[in-house]
Amino acid sequence: MNRKILALAIPNIVSNVTVPLLGMVDLGIVGRLGDDALIGGIAVGGTLFNFLYWNFSFLRMGTSGLTAQAYGARDFREAARVLVRALCVAGIVALLLWALQQPLLRGAMYVMEGSEAVEQAARRYFLVRIWAAPATLALYALTGWFIGMQNARAPMWIAIGINLVNIGASLAAVRLGGMGIEGVALGTVVAQWSGVLAALFVIRRYYGRFFDRNLVRQSGMLKWNVMRRFFRVNRDIFLRTVCLVAVFTYFTVASTRMGDTLLAVNTLLLQLFTLFSYLMDGFAYAGEALAGRYYGARNLSQLRRAIRGLLGWGTGVMLLFTVLYATIGQSILALFTDSPAILAVARAYAVWAVCVPVCGFLAFILDGVLVGMTATWVMRNAMFVATGVFFGLYFLLESRMGNAGLWIAFLSYLFLRGALQGVFFSRRIFSWFPAGNKS
Repeated sequence: MNRKILALAIPNIVSNVTVPLLGMVDLGIVGRLGDDALIGGIAVGGTLFNFLYWNFSFLRMGTSGLTAQAYGARDFREAARVLVRALCVAGIVALLLWALQQPLLRGAMYVMEGSEAVEQAARRYFLVRIWAAPATLALYALTGWFIGMQNARAPMWIAIGINLVNIGASLAAVRLGGMGIEGVALGTVVAQWSGVLAALFVIRRYYGRFFDRNLVRQSGMLKWNVMRRFFRVNRDIFLRTVCLVAVFTYFTVASTRMGDTLLAVNTLLLQLFTLFSYLMDGFAYAGEALAGRYYGARNLSQLRRAIRGLLGWGTGVMLLFTVLYATIGQSILALFTDSPAILAVARAYAVWAVCVPVCGFLAFILDGVLVGMTATWVMRNAMFVATGVFFGLYFLLESRMGNAGLWIAFLSYLFLRGALQGVFFSRRIFSWFPAGNKS
């Protein structure tokens, strides 16, 4: 079982690490154009797209769980239908984003309150990159489908290819085409669409036998009674994601109100959370694939083995990062800034970052398991409670404890997500399991 877990987790970890490269490449190219406003434009535009797309991450998670269950049941035509449904939803959402691009852009500019030069740069960037919306959302669905089919290598190589194309296309558009910030956005558009083409090539090459014209033309494939389960799962994940975005957004807002130094400190400390999440997400994705597979196959004994294995690896990663942050956390932070003042203040709050792996690892693992079993309402309800506790604790402690109160609220949020899911999951797993082999 450990071999299966690592075969799925490691490629997903590599894929996760490539995610921030898109933004880093854009910033690196724009940063050499000699106009500071362009850097601000990339930052504002990138933040807007991250916010938009993060809310539609259910396309990956929901597709992963449903596909893994079909894979476990050896119903590969149903797995193919899941992908078609997900791509249809991705297309509809993309069309809505295209239709609403101007109101979205105006709203973002109103909230961001940047300088006129930054707003103009962000507008130019946004109006080009928005044409990648169908490709970006389709890649969510395609990545989830590959994971559900127990194939983590395909999305890894596709993610690497997307970054290579992005570098080449952006450099060509800016250096050879003289397009400025529009060229950087165009490079991202080309890269995203190339990723979709690569994914479709892999599907046709290795999974083509599951797809045919009759599959797409089947009457009822997209009818409401068939789509209801798909939308129920994705609705729960969407609501969970909205809460997650609300917590992280307000964490930044609250940090902003504490002054530039504490804003910088909290931003740096959150980088430690991000580093930890890259590894844990890899095991969460493995949980989606394996839990869905054995749930769909109605094999409770293998499901238990997979969960025990995932919890074991999650505990190991948690201990590793706790020791690292406790011993060399300051050295890691020094990689992001050389400001003695910021590092000095960060030292006073470093204990909270050390607690992040301990409080957060269980939520990552059980998120993956619950997505695989499509018990997404447990994720949703746990997130509702944890989010309420975050805001309640912050407003209770903020006046007396300041930044420490913010971190206590955040760590409580992380801990409660995992603890509530664990309690409910352990009590109800048998009632969720379908009739059949429970050996």
